[in-house]
Amino acid sequence: MKGVLAAPGDYVHFKSQVPLHKIPIGSKQWRYYDFGPKTVAPLICLPGIAGTADVYYKQIMALSMKGYRVIAVDIPRVWNHMEWIQAFDKFLDVINVHHMHLYGTSLGGFLAQIFAQHRPRRVKSLVLSNTFLDNRSFAAAMPWAPFVSWTPSFLLKRYVLTGIQDGPHEPFIADSVDFVVSQVETLSKDDLASRLTLNVDAASVGSLLLSDQFITIMDTNDYCATPQQLKDQLSERYPEARRAQLKSGGDFPFLSRPDEVNLHLQLHLRRVGVEPQPVMARGIPPGSGTGGSQSKEKDEEEEEEDRHGPSKDGGNSAASSSSGSDPLPLPPPESSESPPTSADQLLNKDVLAARSYGAMAAFLHHLVASYVGYVYISLNYGRDSRQMLM
Repeated sequence: MKGVLAAPGDYVHFKSQVPLHKIPIGSKQWRYYDFGPKTVAPLICLPGIAGTADVYYKQIMALSMKGYRVIAVDIPRVWNHMEWIQAFDKFLDVINVHHMHLYGTSLGGFLAQIFAQHRPRRVKSLVLSNTFLDNRSFAAAMPWAPFVSWTPSFLLKRYVLTGIQDGPHEPFIADSVDFVVSQVETLSKDDLASRLTLNVDAASVGSLLLSDQFITIMDTNDYCATPQQLKDQLSERYPEARRAQLKSGGDFPFLSRPDEVNLHLQLHLRRVGVEPQPVMARGIPPGSGTGGSQSKEKDEEEEEEDRHGPSKDGGNSAASSSSGSDPLPLPPPESSESPPTSADQLLNKDVLAARSYGAMAAFLHHLVASYVGYVYISLNYGRDSRQMLM
């Protein structure tokens, strides 16, 4: 595995434009991004053990510009699946989301199914990627699970990273691995311990009220940490679900194959009846965002920065893909000033007239003073000349 490199340029631009929200709900701290038209039912992205809300930044950038609302969340510190259901339920109430579409990868896909099983009225569709129905095989492979909360942070990180295949990768897969490794470094000991506990807390997904027609299974055909047997069980459970097979992409196709993943997500959302609103979508202009708990002072500071200086990446697009294509240009920020009314126009005309009158009066005063001075000098010169002749 390569060493952790500097953050990609499109990620730096994303961080400079899309606000990160942090809100406490009860004893849980939620960290998330929310971007796109609020009138559209959101696509909520749930990461795996090694992921954070940041790993979906390419989906947030691309889909929000198409007119979709995307919410990416960190899995909070919960220690069993029922606690997860209750915590996620409260989070949705706080951000005023009643119906949503869930996109989950690995552990996130497992938690998405469990939530859909217990809260069927809220979940309108599912996109499941490299995930599973039953986690008992993971529990058997981790006999030290009862002591996970006492395990040092560096050992937990090492255990999580061993699940990521080491060795030579295609460049775009290697870049995705490096990015995820950098995100693992940001997770605390309790974050990792709670996620590992959720992954091995013996449970299986029951039957869903959601029709298979509203489910898309998106898997990669190359190496993946989720065993193929578990992925096959998922396909058998939802035989009528739409299949989206990616030839490659590894464990993190949302980073390594963002164009393909974003296309499949758009097809899924359109198929389940989500209509984008591109007219309302403003791309990722400076100082804009949707929803969240950021303070007004912080928003004003960001707007002041954007007015007086370019962003760190020189204003490049935030929609570049790992394939090396040029980023899409972002639309300029819309003006917040309202058009002038007729009263304002009349007032402006009066002000201009007053200024013109004042300028004319000053000019005439200067002209009269000059003329009087000229007459005075001429009279004195004529008198002196007559005296000399006499």
